[in-house]
Amino acid sequence: MFSREDTAFLATIGCTAQELFDFVDDSLRYDDLDYETTLAVAAIRRDYFLNVMKGKSTGRIVSMDSLPAKTAEVDGIAWLPRLIVKARVKLRGEMPDDLMYGCAGDRPFLLKMNMDLPGFLKLVWESGEDDRRIINAVKKAAGL
Repeated sequence: MFSREDTAFLATIGCTAQELFDFVDDSLRYDDLDYETTLAVAAIRRDYFLNVMKGKSTGRIVSMDSLPAKTAEVDGIAWLPRLIVKARVKLRGEMPDDLMYGCAGDRPFLLKMNMDLPGFLKLVWESGEDDRRIINAVKKAAGL
């Protein structure tokens, strides 16, 4: 789907062909993912990559086994612990090929919480390692 030149360009903005493919694939399969959302998520990752990481990859890929379970809960909210970790991994560019920030589980969860993919990713960036800030912001958005 992507030429060598395309893949090289994506690397300069902190994106992989697999990540972009996953967004395109999901946008064709489901009715809840659009171009603007994909672009916004890619732009946040690019800004983080260039400004926080100074354009340097960590060279790490997280293990799927290191993620919280889909059923893991915080304050009675399932999926949130996993999504927080996925967003941090996305920001750092450490996603394994089998993992997608914004998957068909993340999108309905965020919709239920009155949030969206770019907004949540930006919240995680701004919150750093402060899980409680993220949890409280999600609860507030959801009216919990």
